[in-house]
Amino acid sequence: MSQTHRATLIGSISIVLWGALALFTRLTDGRIPAFQMMAMTFTIAFLLMSMRWLHQGHLGLHHLHQTPLAWIIGVGGYFGYHFCYFLAMSMAPAVDVSLIAYLWPLLIVLFASFLPGEKLKLQHVAGALLALIGCWLLINKEGAGFSSEYTSGYLLALACALIWSSYSVASRLVKAVPTDAVGWFCAATALLATMCHLALEQTVWPLNTLQWIGILGLGLGPVGIAFFTWDYGIKHGNLQLLGVLAYSTPLISVLLLLVVGEAQISWALFWACSAVVGGSALAGISRRKSTPKKIHS
Repeated sequence: MSQTHRATLIGSISIVLWGALALFTRLTDGRIPAFQMMAMTFTIAFLLMSMRWLHQGHLGLHHLHQTPLAWIIGVGGYFGYHFCYFLAMSMAPAVDVSLIAYLWPLLIVLFASFLPGEKLKLQHVAGALLALIGCWLLINKEGAGFSSEYTSGYLLALACALIWSSYSVASRLVKAVPTDAVGWFCAATALLATMCHLALEQTVWPLNTLQWIGILGLGLGPVGIAFFTWDYGIKHGNLQLLGVLAYSTPLISVLLLLVVGEAQISWALFWACSAVVGGSALAGISRRKSTPKKIHS
């Protein structure tokens, strides 16, 4: 297996873990304020990476020394996305925000074509558009329309899509930065989230063990391991294919909720599944270059 294929496979782990986001969030009962949740989960992600450093026999301090560009891309991506997302959720309906914010996989496919050595292929665009249709079918179950009164929320949701896609593509510019440095980016994000929480929210602690499990699960999976594997995947793997595969996140989320009895099977789910899987398969098709045949004299 080539390094590119291996990195793409590792990056796809993030997509599966992000699919568990809704399930773990359900366990928390939605009681925890947004920025407090962000501070807690990113702190857990930092502690998770710290355990890796301790296992290696150091405190990871040498990973602090990164270029300003690496810090801007890393912290800007993590904190910027979540900051805009939470604000958008408070200003517009959740369904509308999700639909707009989930333009980021398509934008990754488009933006990646501007990177050195990359080019935009028809199968990537077609696969991304097909998967996008599936994603919209899945999220927009009630056919809700957009309203001008939520314009500010829509713009913030669009900012989410632009920030995360730009972060994912721009990370290629600092691919020499090791994934261990993401631990410090998470620490900085947790600190900024704590400041926002203290300024804007009232602290609410979990009431029972199940809620703590939900928070711990979020910090270890969708926030912790997922950001580490995504960092490695987008720096060394097939970025455009990862962008298309990312559309399976809401599908995985619904399937997990089905397993625990929190969702129901429907035709919308069937068609969404078909579109996402079909789009991902289309984008994953590799065109083999035909080798000229030798002419024997």
